[in-house]
Amino acid sequence: MAKIFVLSTVLLGLTACGDTWGQRAVTGGAIGAGSGAAIGALTPLGVLPGALIGGAVGAGVGAATTSKK
Repeated sequence: MAKIFVLSTVLLGLTACGDTWGQRAVTGGAIGAGSGAAIGALTPLGVLPGALIGGAVGAGVGAATTSKK
């Protein structure tokens, strides 16, 4: 469980990659979907639901962040 928490924290921290709001939402969604699928594969949730939830959360977090430039 600790590995999943650390992996999720690192991947969600990377969701702010991009210069515009749209870029951050897309990269956040992609990173979230990948990490969600990986976590879903390790839990009873399943790969597809994990990817859908992770993609939605990643896109939301990416869109909610601001560029540091």
